[in-house]
Amino acid sequence: MAIELNPAAHEPWPALPINEWNDTRATLHMWTQIVGKVRLALSPRVNHWWEVPLYVSARGLTTSSIPYGVEIFEIEFDFLAHQLEIRTSRGQSSALPLEPRSVADFYRAFMTELDSLGIHVKIWPMPVEIPDPIRFDQDHVHASYDAEYVNRFWRILVAVSTIFNEFRARFIGKSSPVHFFWGSFDLAVSRFNGKRAPTRPGADPVTLEAYSHEDISAGFWPGTAPNTDAAFYAYAAPEPPDLSKSAIRPTNASYNAQLGEFLLMYADLRRADSPRAVLLDFLQSTYEAAANLAAWDRASLERRL
Repeated sequence: MAIELNPAAHEPWPALPINEWNDTRATLHMWTQIVGKVRLALSPRVNHWWEVPLYVSARGLTTSSIPYGVEIFEIEFDFLAHQLEIRTSRGQSSALPLEPRSVADFYRAFMTELDSLGIHVKIWPMPVEIPDPIRFDQDHVHASYDAEYVNRFWRILVAVSTIFNEFRARFIGKSSPVHFFWGSFDLAVSRFNGKRAPTRPGADPVTLEAYSHEDISAGFWPGTAPNTDAAFYAYAAPEPPDLSKSAIRPTNASYNAQLGEFLLMYADLRRADSPRAVLLDFLQSTYEAAANLAAWDRASLERRL
């Protein structure tokens, strides 16, 4: 039997006002860090920490396959059924409901489910890349889950990842997958020209590995309360001189000196007649500005359109 979908409920560019769902965003951020750290603990090291991120799936966010001995397992946030699913190559499965619950409760229940499936792993129980972190097993502050806003966030990720992958396909040099970094809680894609980058003075080991080679990156970040709304960003590392003065598209995108990034606000994109065309224009124009100023060999790195 055919199922009729409500177009309004499946709008690819729904509103995402940060002040309406920030408590949920903060809780979900911690949950993704817990799951992501399991992938980090068990996966072989890959350049630029590419063994770390999650990936947009047809139902939510997934770890993809994680090795465990001679077997594999996968963990997926299902944002349609609103449950966390764990599946193993031995045919086992387990699920936890995604509902209002503290980070401490989620952490305890999730690690118990892994143990019940014969997956025994220890992770560092401290959040990363956030101010004032609270140990996962002691975090009773973050306990919100608004299913509607989580679903909106995921639908945006689906639309954005599709366009990011289209943009990624234009490049034949080294490129990252389109992946979701649970540390910074953003969807990103990066291009590399093959050259080693200058060592960043005072950089920690994580940063040194992330920026070991010259790259131009773009991404989507859902924002954080009270005043930072969702936005698309683009930057170059290292940043070539005068990049901030470059003319980019669309005209309502701009360079943020504090962040060292070009920004296009999500609210502006969703009002456009063709969000896809506007986003591709932002990605292409910021890449071209950075690649030209940094003297990348574009002729050998790009696919002819």
